[in-house]
Amino acid sequence: MEIKILGTGCPKCKTLEKLTREVVEQNGIDATVIKVEDIVDIMNYGVMMTPALVVDGKVVVKGRVPSATEILKLITR
Repeated sequence: MEIKILGTGCPKCKTLEKLTREVVEQNGIDATVIKVEDIVDIMNYGVMMTPALVVDGKVVVKGRVPSATEILKLITR
């Protein structure tokens, strides 16, 4: 599984990255977590508000930081 955190480096983006990495590690999920900071790459996903969470190429959350429980649900569908 490939998980991308889209964000330019704002506090919310950093929080989403930290939470996502913790959820993946704590639950033993086999996933690669990648931080995408390039604005052109972010816009290519159709995201205008960061942070955003992308799971296997699909944007599942944008413009907010979901809870750890929500992140777990989104990446284990």
